[in-house]
Amino acid sequence: MPVVPSHDMLTTIHSHNALPESVSSNLRKPDPSSLPTLPPISCPNTTNQTRHRIKCPAPPTLLPSSLPPPSSTCPSYFRWIHEDLRPWANTGITLDMVERAQKTANFRLTIVNGRAYVQKYQRAFQTRDVFTVWGILQLLRYYPGRIPDLDLMFDCVDWPVVKAEEYNLENAPSPPPLFRYCGDESTLDIVFPDWSFWGWAEINIKPWEALKWEIEEGNKRVGWMNREPYAYWKGNPAVAKIRQELVECNVSETHDWNARIYAQNWLKESQEGFKDSDLSKQCIHRYKIYIEGSAWSVSEKYILACDSMTLIVKPKYYDFYSRGLMPVQHYWPIRENDKCRSIKFAVDWGNSHKQKAQEIGKEASSYVQEMLKMENIYDYMFHLLTEYAKLLKYKPTVPPNATELCSELMACRAHGIEQKFMMDSVVHRPRDIGPCELPPPFSDVELKTIQRRRENSIKQVETWEDKAWKQRQDSMV
Repeated sequence: MPVVPSHDMLTTIHSHNALPESVSSNLRKPDPSSLPTLPPISCPNTTNQTRHRIKCPAPPTLLPSSLPPPSSTCPSYFRWIHEDLRPWANTGITLDMVERAQKTANFRLTIVNGRAYVQKYQRAFQTRDVFTVWGILQLLRYYPGRIPDLDLMFDCVDWPVVKAEEYNLENAPSPPPLFRYCGDESTLDIVFPDWSFWGWAEINIKPWEALKWEIEEGNKRVGWMNREPYAYWKGNPAVAKIRQELVECNVSETHDWNARIYAQNWLKESQEGFKDSDLSKQCIHRYKIYIEGSAWSVSEKYILACDSMTLIVKPKYYDFYSRGLMPVQHYWPIRENDKCRSIKFAVDWGNSHKQKAQEIGKEASSYVQEMLKMENIYDYMFHLLTEYAKLLKYKPTVPPNATELCSELMACRAHGIEQKFMMDSVVHRPRDIGPCELPPPFSDVELKTIQRRRENSIKQVETWEDKAWKQRQDSMV
Protein backbone atom coordinates (compact mmCIF):
# COMPACT_ATOMS: atom_id res chain seq x y z
CA MET A 1 0.00 0.00 0.00
CA PRO A 2 1.51 3.39 -0.98
CA VAL A 3 2.39 5.84 1.79
CA VAL A 4 -0.20 8.60 1.75
CA PRO A 5 -0.45 12.13 3.15
CA SER A 6 -2.15 12.76 6.44
CA HIS A 7 -5.63 14.15 6.94
CA ASP A 8 -4.16 17.31 8.50
CA MET A 9 -2.09 18.01 5.40
CA LEU A 10 -5.19 17.80 3.22
CA THR A 11 -7.27 19.90 5.58
CA THR A 12 -4.72 22.69 5.24
CA ILE A 13 -4.95 22.64 1.46
CA HIS A 14 -8.75 22.46 1.54
CA SER A 15 -9.10 25.54 3.72
CA HIS A 16 -6.49 27.39 1.71
CA ASN A 17 -8.42 26.74 -1.49
CA ALA A 18 -11.84 27.62 -0.13
CA LEU A 19 -13.58 30.45 -1.97
CA PRO A 20 -16.89 32.08 -1.00
CA GLU A 21 -19.67 31.08 -3.37
CA SER A 22 -22.75 33.13 -2.65
CA VAL A 23 -24.21 35.39 -0.04
CA SER A 24 -27.93 35.13 0.55
CA SER A 25 -29.99 38.19 1.25
CA ASN A 26 -33.54 38.43 2.46
CA LEU A 27 -35.13 40.90 0.10
CA ARG A 28 -38.79 41.67 -0.30
CA LYS A 29 -40.37 40.03 -3.31
CA PRO A 30 -42.62 42.15 -5.52
CA ASP A 31 -46.36 41.77 -5.60
CA PRO A 32 -47.02 38.81 -7.95
CA SER A 33 -49.79 40.81 -9.60
CA SER A 34 -47.17 43.27 -10.85
CA LEU A 35 -45.33 40.56 -12.77
CA PRO A 36 -46.23 39.74 -16.39
CA THR A 37 -48.00 36.47 -17.09
CA LEU A 38 -46.89 33.92 -19.66
CA PRO A 39 -49.49 32.22 -21.83
CA PRO A 40 -49.32 28.42 -21.63
CA ILE A 41 -47.89 26.62 -24.63
CA SER A 42 -50.64 24.65 -26.32
CA CYS A 43 -49.87 23.01 -29.64
CA PRO A 44 -52.72 22.39 -32.10
CA ASN A 45 -53.27 18.71 -32.77
CA THR A 46 -53.45 19.21 -36.49
CA THR A 47 -51.28 18.96 -39.58
CA ASN A 48 -47.69 20.10 -39.97
CA GLN A 49 -48.94 22.81 -42.30
CA THR A 50 -51.11 24.24 -39.52
CA ARG A 51 -48.26 24.06 -37.04
CA HIS A 52 -46.02 26.06 -39.34
CA ARG A 53 -48.61 28.84 -39.33
CA ILE A 54 -48.25 29.33 -35.56
CA LYS A 55 -47.45 32.94 -34.75
CA CYS A 56 -45.23 34.15 -31.95
CA PRO A 57 -47.19 36.13 -29.35
CA ALA A 58 -46.10 39.59 -28.33
CA PRO A 59 -43.48 39.33 -25.58
CA PRO A 60 -44.67 40.34 -22.11
CA THR A 61 -43.34 43.62 -20.79
CA LEU A 62 -42.10 44.48 -17.34
CA LEU A 63 -42.64 48.01 -16.05
CA PRO A 64 -39.59 49.59 -14.38
CA SER A 65 -41.66 50.17 -11.24
CA SER A 66 -42.17 46.41 -10.86
CA LEU A 67 -38.54 45.39 -11.25
CA PRO A 68 -37.67 43.16 -8.28
CA PRO A 69 -34.42 43.66 -6.37
CA PRO A 70 -31.44 41.31 -6.77
CA SER A 71 -32.01 37.92 -5.21
CA SER A 72 -28.48 37.49 -3.79
CA THR A 73 -24.84 37.79 -4.72
CA CYS A 74 -24.04 35.51 -7.65
CA PRO A 75 -21.74 32.49 -7.20
CA SER A 76 -18.08 33.40 -7.57
CA TYR A 77 -17.71 31.67 -10.94
CA PHE A 78 -19.84 34.46 -12.42
CA ARG A 79 -16.78 36.69 -12.09
CA TRP A 80 -15.29 34.92 -15.11
CA ILE A 81 -17.87 36.72 -17.25
CA HIS A 82 -15.71 39.83 -16.94
CA GLU A 83 -12.62 37.88 -18.02
CA ASP A 84 -14.36 36.35 -21.04
CA LEU A 85 -15.43 39.81 -22.24
CA ARG A 86 -12.17 41.56 -21.37
CA PRO A 87 -10.78 41.43 -24.96
CA TRP A 88 -13.45 43.99 -25.96
CA ALA A 89 -13.53 46.06 -22.77
CA ASN A 90 -11.59 48.95 -24.32
CA THR A 91 -12.69 48.76 -27.94
CA GLY A 92 -16.30 47.74 -27.65
CA ILE A 93 -17.85 45.40 -30.23
CA THR A 94 -18.61 46.63 -33.73
CA LEU A 95 -20.85 45.11 -36.38
CA ASP A 96 -17.74 44.20 -38.39
CA MET A 97 -16.34 42.22 -35.44
CA VAL A 98 -19.58 40.29 -35.05
CA GLU A 99 -19.84 39.51 -38.75
CA ARG A 100 -16.24 38.27 -38.84
CA ALA A 101 -17.30 35.61 -36.31
CA GLN A 102 -19.65 34.14 -38.94
CA LYS A 103 -16.75 32.14 -40.43
CA THR A 104 -17.37 29.15 -38.14
CA ALA A 105 -20.71 30.07 -36.55
CA ASN A 106 -23.69 27.73 -36.73
CA PHE A 107 -26.20 30.49 -36.16
CA ARG A 108 -26.66 34.17 -35.48
CA LEU A 109 -28.98 35.25 -32.68
CA THR A 110 -30.46 38.74 -32.58
CA ILE A 111 -32.77 39.99 -29.86
CA VAL A 112 -34.76 43.16 -30.56
CA ASN A 113 -37.48 44.44 -28.24
CA GLY A 114 -37.70 41.12 -26.43
CA ARG A 115 -38.13 39.07 -29.61
CA ALA A 116 -35.55 36.51 -30.76
CA TYR A 117 -34.46 36.11 -34.38
CA VAL A 118 -32.17 33.36 -35.65
CA GLN A 119 -30.25 33.04 -38.89
CA LYS A 120 -28.74 29.60 -39.47
CA TYR A 121 -25.47 29.27 -41.37
CA GLN A 122 -24.58 25.59 -41.11
CA ARG A 123 -26.02 22.49 -39.55
CA ALA A 124 -24.93 21.76 -35.98
CA PHE A 125 -24.16 18.29 -34.68
CA GLN A 126 -27.42 16.65 -33.61
CA THR A 127 -29.73 19.22 -31.95
CA ARG A 128 -27.14 21.32 -30.14
CA ASP A 129 -28.26 24.50 -31.85
CA VAL A 130 -31.95 23.73 -31.35
CA PHE A 131 -31.69 23.31 -27.58
CA THR A 132 -29.23 26.19 -27.21
CA VAL A 133 -31.74 28.51 -28.85
CA TRP A 134 -34.51 26.92 -26.78
CA GLY A 135 -32.57 27.74 -23.62
CA ILE A 136 -32.23 31.38 -24.65
CA LEU A 137 -35.95 31.55 -25.38
CA GLN A 138 -36.60 30.28 -21.85
CA LEU A 139 -34.39 33.07 -20.54
CA LEU A 140 -36.69 35.55 -22.30
CA ARG A 141 -39.62 33.98 -20.45
CA TYR A 142 -37.74 33.84 -17.14
CA TYR A 143 -36.83 37.53 -17.24
CA PRO A 144 -39.36 39.10 -19.63
CA GLY A 145 -38.56 42.65 -20.63
CA ARG A 146 -35.12 42.43 -19.01
CA ILE A 147 -32.92 41.12 -21.85
CA PRO A 148 -31.36 43.99 -23.83
CA ASP A 149 -31.18 44.16 -27.60
CA LEU A 150 -28.15 42.20 -28.79
CA ASP A 151 -26.57 40.50 -31.77
CA LEU A 152 -24.20 37.51 -31.53
CA MET A 153 -22.68 34.56 -33.38
CA PHE A 154 -22.74 31.05 -31.88
CA ASP A 155 -20.50 28.10 -32.78
CA CYS A 156 -21.80 24.73 -31.53
CA VAL A 157 -18.61 22.74 -32.24
CA ASP A 158 -16.71 21.49 -29.19
CA TRP A 159 -13.29 23.07 -29.54
CA PRO A 160 -12.58 26.84 -29.35
CA VAL A 161 -11.17 28.54 -32.46
CA VAL A 162 -10.46 32.23 -31.72
CA LYS A 163 -6.70 32.06 -31.18
CA ALA A 164 -5.45 34.78 -28.84
CA GLU A 165 -1.99 34.89 -30.44
CA GLU A 166 -3.48 36.04 -33.74
CA TYR A 167 -4.84 39.20 -32.10
CA ASN A 168 -1.94 40.08 -29.81
CA LEU A 169 0.24 41.30 -32.67
CA GLU A 170 0.80 44.96 -33.39
CA ASN A 171 -1.84 46.36 -35.77
CA ALA A 172 -3.86 43.14 -35.47
CA PRO A 173 -7.64 43.58 -35.67
CA SER A 174 -9.82 43.10 -32.62
CA PRO A 175 -10.92 39.47 -32.18
CA PRO A 176 -14.37 38.40 -33.35
CA PRO A 177 -16.73 37.74 -30.42
CA LEU A 178 -17.81 34.12 -30.82
CA PHE A 179 -19.98 32.23 -28.34
CA ARG A 180 -19.51 28.50 -27.69
CA TYR A 181 -19.60 25.91 -24.90
CA CYS A 182 -15.94 25.85 -23.80
CA GLY A 183 -12.63 27.65 -23.98
CA ASP A 184 -8.97 27.20 -23.11
CA GLU A 185 -6.05 29.37 -22.07
CA SER A 186 -4.97 30.06 -25.66
CA THR A 187 -8.34 31.15 -27.06
CA LEU A 188 -10.83 34.00 -26.66
CA ASP A 189 -14.15 32.27 -27.34
CA ILE A 190 -16.98 33.43 -25.04
CA VAL A 191 -18.20 30.53 -22.89
CA PHE A 192 -21.95 29.89 -22.63
CA PRO A 193 -24.03 27.16 -20.89
CA ASP A 194 -24.34 24.10 -23.11
CA TRP A 195 -27.49 22.71 -24.71
CA SER A 196 -27.81 19.71 -22.38
CA PHE A 197 -29.22 21.85 -19.57
CA TRP A 198 -32.46 21.64 -21.57
CA GLY A 199 -31.95 18.02 -22.63
CA TRP A 200 -29.88 15.90 -24.99
CA ALA A 201 -32.53 14.17 -27.05
CA GLU A 202 -30.30 11.92 -29.15
CA ILE A 203 -29.00 10.00 -26.12
CA ASN A 204 -32.04 10.39 -23.89
CA ILE A 205 -30.41 12.65 -21.29
CA LYS A 206 -33.18 14.58 -19.57
CA PRO A 207 -33.20 18.33 -18.92
CA TRP A 208 -30.86 19.18 -16.07
CA GLU A 209 -33.46 20.29 -13.53
CA ALA A 210 -35.13 16.86 -13.53
CA LEU A 211 -31.93 14.85 -13.94
CA LYS A 212 -30.17 16.72 -11.14
CA TRP A 213 -32.95 15.69 -8.76
CA GLU A 214 -32.82 12.07 -9.97
CA ILE A 215 -29.05 11.89 -9.41
CA GLU A 216 -29.48 13.36 -5.95
CA GLU A 217 -32.07 10.69 -5.16
CA GLY A 218 -29.80 8.03 -6.67
CA ASN A 219 -27.01 9.09 -4.33
CA LYS A 220 -29.21 8.12 -1.39
CA ARG A 221 -29.72 4.57 -2.64
CA VAL A 222 -26.09 3.54 -2.19
CA GLY A 223 -24.08 5.28 0.52
CA TRP A 224 -20.44 6.07 -0.14
CA MET A 225 -19.10 3.37 2.19
CA ASN A 226 -21.21 0.73 0.45
CA ARG A 227 -20.08 1.67 -3.03
CA GLU A 228 -17.57 -0.26 -5.14
CA PRO A 229 -14.07 0.84 -4.01
CA TYR A 230 -12.87 1.56 -7.55
CA ALA A 231 -12.74 4.39 -10.07
CA TYR A 232 -15.52 4.20 -12.68
CA TRP A 233 -15.72 5.62 -16.18
CA LYS A 234 -18.21 4.92 -18.94
CA GLY A 235 -18.15 6.75 -22.22
CA ASN A 236 -17.09 6.78 -25.85
CA PRO A 237 -13.32 6.20 -26.09
CA ALA A 238 -13.26 6.53 -29.88
CA VAL A 239 -13.52 10.34 -29.87
CA ALA A 240 -10.04 11.04 -28.50
CA LYS A 241 -6.63 9.44 -28.05
CA ILE A 242 -6.56 10.41 -24.37
CA ARG A 243 -9.68 8.31 -23.78
CA GLN A 244 -8.22 5.36 -25.66
CA GLU A 245 -5.24 5.58 -23.32
CA LEU A 246 -7.62 5.53 -20.35
CA VAL A 247 -9.04 2.20 -21.53
CA GLU A 248 -5.57 0.72 -21.00
CA CYS A 249 -6.01 1.41 -17.27
CA ASN A 250 -8.85 -1.11 -17.07
CA VAL A 251 -8.44 -4.18 -14.90
CA SER A 252 -6.70 -7.06 -16.69
CA GLU A 253 -5.00 -10.36 -15.92
CA THR A 254 -1.70 -8.55 -15.38
CA HIS A 255 -2.71 -5.25 -13.77
CA ASP A 256 -5.35 -3.79 -11.51
CA TRP A 257 -5.06 -0.01 -11.52
CA ASN A 258 -8.24 0.29 -9.41
CA ALA A 259 -10.13 1.46 -12.51
CA ARG A 260 -13.29 -0.01 -14.01
CA ILE A 261 -13.64 1.28 -17.57
CA TYR A 262 -16.64 0.66 -19.83
CA ALA A 263 -16.97 1.65 -23.48
CA GLN A 264 -20.37 3.16 -24.28
CA ASN A 265 -22.01 1.97 -27.50
CA TRP A 266 -24.62 4.64 -28.14
CA LEU A 267 -26.03 2.91 -31.22
CA LYS A 268 -26.70 -0.25 -29.23
CA GLU A 269 -28.10 1.80 -26.35
CA SER A 270 -30.54 3.62 -28.62
CA GLN A 271 -31.72 0.32 -30.09
CA GLU A 272 -32.29 -1.10 -26.59
CA GLY A 273 -34.07 1.94 -25.20
CA PHE A 274 -31.12 3.36 -23.23
CA LYS A 275 -31.79 0.88 -20.43
CA ASP A 276 -28.13 0.78 -19.38
CA SER A 277 -27.38 4.50 -19.59
CA ASP A 278 -29.49 5.95 -16.78
CA LEU A 279 -27.12 8.45 -15.19
CA SER A 280 -28.99 8.41 -11.88
CA LYS A 281 -28.08 4.72 -11.51
CA GLN A 282 -24.36 5.18 -12.18
CA CYS A 283 -23.41 6.55 -8.76
CA ILE A 284 -22.39 3.20 -7.28
CA HIS A 285 -18.59 3.60 -7.15
CA ARG A 286 -16.62 5.58 -4.59
CA TYR A 287 -14.65 7.27 -7.37
CA LYS A 288 -15.62 8.49 -10.82
CA ILE A 289 -13.29 9.59 -13.59
CA TYR A 290 -13.78 12.68 -15.72
CA ILE A 291 -11.73 12.86 -18.89
CA GLU A 292 -12.14 15.19 -21.84
CA GLY A 293 -13.09 13.99 -25.29
CA SER A 294 -12.38 15.94 -28.46
CA ALA A 295 -12.60 18.94 -26.13
CA TRP A 296 -14.57 19.59 -22.93
CA SER A 297 -17.28 17.04 -22.15
CA VAL A 298 -20.91 17.52 -21.11
CA SER A 299 -20.42 14.56 -18.74
CA GLU A 300 -18.56 16.67 -16.18
CA LYS A 301 -21.59 17.92 -14.25
CA TYR A 302 -23.17 14.46 -14.13
CA ILE A 303 -19.96 12.94 -12.75
CA LEU A 304 -19.43 15.68 -10.16
CA ALA A 305 -23.03 15.31 -8.95
CA CYS A 306 -22.56 11.69 -7.83
CA ASP A 307 -21.15 12.17 -4.29
CA SER A 308 -18.20 10.07 -5.48
CA MET A 309 -14.72 11.57 -5.29
CA THR A 310 -14.17 12.76 -8.85
CA LEU A 311 -10.80 12.02 -10.42
CA ILE A 312 -10.20 14.63 -13.12
CA VAL A 313 -7.57 13.81 -15.71
CA LYS A 314 -5.67 17.06 -16.28
CA PRO A 315 -8.07 19.14 -18.40
CA LYS A 316 -7.17 21.51 -21.19
CA TYR A 317 -10.60 23.09 -21.56
CA TYR A 318 -13.06 24.84 -19.25
CA ASP A 319 -16.77 25.51 -19.41
CA PHE A 320 -18.63 28.37 -17.74
CA TYR A 321 -18.65 26.92 -14.21
CA SER A 322 -15.61 24.63 -14.00
CA ARG A 323 -13.19 27.49 -13.36
CA GLY A 324 -14.71 27.62 -9.88
CA LEU A 325 -13.56 24.08 -9.07
CA MET A 326 -10.43 23.62 -6.98
CA PRO A 327 -8.19 20.52 -6.75
CA VAL A 328 -8.45 18.55 -3.49
CA GLN A 329 -11.48 20.63 -2.52
CA HIS A 330 -13.85 19.53 -5.30
CA TYR A 331 -11.85 16.82 -7.08
CA TRP A 332 -8.63 14.83 -7.13
CA PRO A 333 -6.19 15.72 -9.96
CA ILE A 334 -4.94 12.92 -12.23
CA ARG A 335 -1.83 13.17 -14.37
CA GLU A 336 -2.42 13.09 -18.10
CA ASN A 337 0.89 11.41 -18.94
CA ASP A 338 0.72 8.69 -16.26
CA LYS A 339 -2.98 8.10 -15.88
CA CYS A 340 -3.01 4.50 -14.68
CA ARG A 341 -0.58 4.90 -11.79
CA SER A 342 -2.16 8.22 -10.88
CA ILE A 343 -5.62 6.64 -10.70
CA LYS A 344 -4.36 3.75 -8.61
CA PHE A 345 -2.73 6.11 -6.12
CA ALA A 346 -5.89 8.23 -5.87
CA VAL A 347 -8.07 5.20 -5.13
CA ASP A 348 -5.57 3.75 -2.65
CA TRP A 349 -5.44 7.11 -0.90
CA GLY A 350 -9.22 7.44 -0.80
CA ASN A 351 -9.73 3.94 0.55
CA SER A 352 -7.20 4.72 3.30
CA HIS A 353 -8.73 8.14 4.05
CA LYS A 354 -12.40 7.43 3.62
CA GLN A 355 -13.72 10.43 5.53
CA LYS A 356 -11.70 12.91 3.52
CA ALA A 357 -12.50 11.19 0.23
CA GLN A 358 -16.20 11.40 1.07
CA GLU A 359 -15.82 15.09 1.91
CA ILE A 360 -14.23 15.82 -1.47
CA GLY A 361 -17.01 13.94 -3.23
CA LYS A 362 -19.69 15.72 -1.25
CA GLU A 363 -18.07 19.11 -1.83
CA ALA A 364 -18.30 18.56 -5.59
CA SER A 365 -21.87 17.31 -5.58
CA SER A 366 -22.94 20.19 -3.33
CA TYR A 367 -21.26 22.61 -5.73
CA VAL A 368 -23.15 21.14 -8.67
CA GLN A 369 -26.48 20.80 -6.86
CA GLU A 370 -26.40 24.35 -5.47
CA MET A 371 -24.27 26.42 -7.84
CA LEU A 372 -25.83 24.86 -10.96
CA LYS A 373 -29.47 25.26 -10.06
CA MET A 374 -31.39 26.39 -13.11
CA GLU A 375 -31.95 29.78 -11.51
CA ASN A 376 -28.17 30.23 -11.54
CA ILE A 377 -27.92 29.02 -15.14
CA TYR A 378 -30.45 31.64 -16.21
CA ASP A 379 -28.75 34.29 -14.10
CA TYR A 380 -25.40 33.49 -15.70
CA MET A 381 -26.96 33.79 -19.16
CA PHE A 382 -28.67 37.03 -18.12
CA HIS A 383 -25.49 38.68 -16.88
CA LEU A 384 -23.30 37.42 -19.72
CA LEU A 385 -25.71 38.66 -22.39
CA THR A 386 -26.35 41.94 -20.56
CA GLU A 387 -22.64 42.69 -20.19
CA TYR A 388 -22.06 41.67 -23.81
CA ALA A 389 -24.85 43.96 -25.01
CA LYS A 390 -23.27 46.89 -23.16
CA LEU A 391 -20.20 46.50 -25.37
CA LEU A 392 -22.06 46.74 -28.68
CA LYS A 393 -21.16 49.91 -30.58
CA TYR A 394 -24.19 49.67 -32.86
CA LYS A 395 -27.94 49.26 -32.50
CA PRO A 396 -28.94 45.66 -33.30
CA THR A 397 -31.48 45.25 -36.07
CA VAL A 398 -33.12 42.12 -37.44
CA PRO A 399 -30.90 40.57 -40.16
CA PRO A 400 -32.67 40.23 -43.54
CA ASN A 401 -32.48 36.42 -43.55
CA ALA A 402 -33.29 35.85 -39.88
CA THR A 403 -36.45 34.11 -38.71
CA GLU A 404 -38.32 34.94 -35.53
CA LEU A 405 -38.44 32.09 -33.05
CA CYS A 406 -40.37 31.73 -29.81
CA SER A 407 -41.11 28.92 -27.39
CA GLU A 408 -44.53 28.28 -28.93
CA LEU A 409 -43.11 27.95 -32.42
CA MET A 410 -40.21 25.69 -31.48
CA ALA A 411 -42.15 23.38 -29.17
CA CYS A 412 -45.07 22.91 -31.54
CA ARG A 413 -42.85 22.18 -34.53
CA ALA A 414 -40.81 19.62 -32.59
CA HIS A 415 -41.70 15.94 -32.38
CA GLY A 416 -41.17 13.00 -30.08
CA ILE A 417 -38.56 13.26 -27.36
CA GLU A 418 -37.41 16.68 -28.57
CA GLN A 419 -40.86 18.10 -27.96
CA LYS A 420 -41.10 16.27 -24.63
CA PHE A 421 -37.81 17.74 -23.40
CA MET A 422 -38.91 21.20 -24.49
CA MET A 423 -42.20 20.89 -22.65
CA ASP A 424 -40.39 19.48 -19.60
CA SER A 425 -37.96 22.42 -19.50
CA VAL A 426 -40.25 25.29 -20.49
CA VAL A 427 -40.37 28.25 -18.12
CA HIS A 428 -43.98 28.56 -16.96
CA ARG A 429 -43.78 31.85 -15.08
CA PRO A 430 -41.36 34.76 -14.73
CA ARG A 431 -39.07 34.75 -11.75
CA ASP A 432 -40.55 36.71 -8.85
CA ILE A 433 -37.19 38.12 -7.75
CA GLY A 434 -34.43 39.72 -9.75
CA PRO A 435 -31.24 38.06 -10.95
CA CYS A 436 -28.40 37.72 -8.49
CA GLU A 437 -25.99 40.61 -8.19
CA LEU A 438 -22.98 40.21 -10.47
CA PRO A 439 -19.76 40.37 -8.42
CA PRO A 440 -16.91 42.61 -9.61
CA PRO A 441 -14.07 41.48 -11.88
CA PHE A 442 -11.08 39.68 -10.43
CA SER A 443 -8.09 41.83 -9.67
CA ASP A 444 -4.75 40.73 -11.11
CA VAL A 445 -3.70 39.69 -7.62
CA GLU A 446 -6.82 37.55 -7.18
CA LEU A 447 -6.31 35.81 -10.52
CA LYS A 448 -2.71 35.02 -9.66
CA THR A 449 -3.76 33.77 -6.22
CA ILE A 450 -6.36 31.42 -7.71
CA GLN A 451 -3.84 30.10 -10.23
CA ARG A 452 -1.20 29.64 -7.54
CA ARG A 453 -3.62 27.75 -5.27
CA ARG A 454 -4.59 25.45 -8.10
CA GLU A 455 -0.99 24.79 -9.13
CA ASN A 456 0.20 24.26 -5.55
CA SER A 457 -2.58 21.77 -4.81
CA ILE A 458 -1.82 19.76 -7.93
CA LYS A 459 1.91 19.87 -7.25
CA GLN A 460 1.35 18.67 -3.69
CA VAL A 461 -0.72 15.69 -4.84
CA GLU A 462 1.91 14.79 -7.43
CA THR A 463 4.62 14.99 -4.75
CA TRP A 464 2.67 12.60 -2.52
CA GLU A 465 2.15 10.29 -5.47
CA ASP A 466 5.81 10.29 -6.50
CA LYS A 467 6.91 9.62 -2.93
CA ALA A 468 4.47 6.74 -2.56
CA TRP A 469 5.60 5.04 -5.76
CA LYS A 470 9.27 5.53 -4.91
CA GLN A 471 8.77 3.93 -1.50
CA ARG A 472 6.93 1.08 -3.15
CA GLN A 473 9.77 0.51 -5.61
CA ASP A 474 12.37 0.70 -2.83
CA SER A 475 10.49 -1.91 -0.84
CA MET A 476 10.66 -4.31 -3.77
CA VAL A 477 14.44 -4.09 -4.10
